Amino acid sequence: MTRLYAGEPAAGPWRAVPAREVLALLGRPRVLAVDGRSGGGKTTVAQRLAATVPGATVLHTDDVAWYHAFFDWADLMRDGILAPLARGGPVAYRPPAWDERGREGAIVVPARCPLVIVEGVGIGRRELSAYVDALLWVQTDADEARRRGLERDGADHADFWAEWQAAEDPFQAEQRPWERAGLIVSGAPDLAHDPLSELVIAPAD
Repeated sequence: MTRLYAGEPAAGPWRAVPAREVLALLGRPRVLAVDGRSGGGKTTVAQRLAATVPGATVLHTDDVAWYHAFFDWADLMRDGILAPLARGGPVAYRPPAWDERGREGAIVVPARCPLVIVEGVGIGRRELSAYVDALLWVQTDADEARRRGLERDGADHADFWAEWQAAEDPFQAEQRPWERAGLIVSGAPDLAHDPLSELVIAPAD
């Protein structure tokens, strides 16, 4: 049985659909937010969707939050990325910590990009909802998400994982982004599907 996080309702019924159909069901958004739990499969979902649209760009909240804060980055995301996108312009954004710590490069979106997918824990927050055309919530078993996270980051990061969850759990419980999602995507689907071209989805309540 799937163990969900506190307050998150179980989604269903599930069905497998081509990734391109997911975008059609959402009204073919230009700016799509993909939210979910850490280790839940958000990046995989974002990449699978982006692969269906030539020229699509995937951005990561982790790049904006880098050496800044776990979740106190909404103003940086809005002013540096989402507001310029809403005005129809290109993006070439360097968050403050990039300059402070000498990180090279920038977060870049070319002008007239047909699809911008922003993935990461917290991107579905209320204060950014006016700047995205659609939101997907990736629902994943809590134990599987933790296993993946520690596999990705290393078992020696267990203390950091606990610190992160202590911040993430109340943040998501208060924000409840799944209630604003257009669709729910399974981050660890049991349903048979083609993992390269399909996603397993359920209607949002």
